Amino acid sequence: MSILLWLVIGALVGAVAGMIMGESMGLFGNIVIGVVGAFIGGLMFSHGDINNSPLTIGSFSVSLVGAIVLLGLVNLFRRGSLR
Repeated sequence: MSILLWLVIGALVGAVAGMIMGESMGLFGNIVIGVVGAFIGGLMFSHGDINNSPLTIGSFSVSLVGAIVLLGLVNLFRRGSLR
């Protein structure tokens, strides 16, 4: 059941990050951006430890920041600008 929750929250985080960055990635892309962004955010804010905390506003924010950073890096390498 937790994998299904990861996919749903990942899709939500990816969609919100896409709206902020002006990207349209589709459902699968949003899931990938959200899950990988959550991993990146966890690494950035917990000093290398991956946090398995429950869904809170703080953990959602960390995931969102990680997804925005990931989309920024994708834009940087794809287009040569952060946009």
